[in-house]
Amino acid sequence: MPIITNLDVILAQRKMSLTELSERVGITIANLSILKSGKAKAIRFSTLELICEELNCQPSDLFAYEANVKKVI
Repeated sequence: MPIITNLDVILAQRKMSLTELSERVGITIANLSILKSGKAKAIRFSTLELICEELNCQPSDLFAYEANVKKVI
């Protein structure tokens, strides 16, 4: 999928674990893990807003588009 997620990078920069983010925003670790791994098919704007607010970032910090990335099955 050509949409790349940088959630792991942002978390590392903030010295925050996925568990801590989960507790702070009220989203399950499983759902955040799916997002972090790039396997999510969609994300609600309300979820994106919670994550951005907690990580003090913009949606463009979390995602990138790379046209030449092959889909991994």
